[in-house]
Amino acid sequence: MVNTETSGTIVGIIGNVISFALYISPIPTFIKIHKATAVESFKPDPYVTAVILSCAMWCFCGMPFVHPDNLLVISINGFGFIFEIIYITIFFFYSPWSKRREIILALVIEIIFFVLVVILTLKLFHTTKDRSTIVGVLSIILNILMNASPLSIGRVIRTKSVKYMPFFISLAYFCNGVIWVIYAILKLDVFILVPNSCGAVLGLMQLILYASYYKSTQWDPTLRELQLGNA
Repeated sequence: MVNTETSGTIVGIIGNVISFALYISPIPTFIKIHKATAVESFKPDPYVTAVILSCAMWCFCGMPFVHPDNLLVISINGFGFIFEIIYITIFFFYSPWSKRREIILALVIEIIFFVLVVILTLKLFHTTKDRSTIVGVLSIILNILMNASPLSIGRVIRTKSVKYMPFFISLAYFCNGVIWVIYAILKLDVFILVPNSCGAVLGLMQLILYASYYKSTQWDPTLRELQLGNA
């Protein structure tokens, strides 16, 4: 009979696969940006916030000197960090200077914040229990705040359009939340459970919005193909 530890590892590996799919899901969006040689109405916010406040923060949280036995969390967020850097670079290249300036400013602020968190955590707290609690709670707060950022409920409802809310990102977001909730339950890890529960709910809301406003959306033929992943 498979024990809880083994089950958690298996679910964690599945979670890594789904998280990987989540990280590559914006690729059609960036194909669209590349073909148009412009970012149009797409926003860099999810990628700019995720690279430091999510991926880097969770990598730090999973380090052995902060939260032991979290290799799967480090590995997937390490991949995520690389992908987010690539997306930001592409977005930066095709953006006007005004948006480039905003991206640079946001990244500088995030990096300063992250460095301060790392220094203060290592200097002020000397056990993995204390460090994982502080960094875990902070990561939960940041993830809850960021989970709502790509949703754009007001914009979708106001315009009755999901033109700039890619379907596969929403689907991957939902599946990613669900699988990591299962992993957190098996591992009894509240720091993974809370933000991913919120992520699963918000991902489901995105899918409901997509189904509700798909027909009323005025599609650009090329964008429609990219949204469905056929490009």
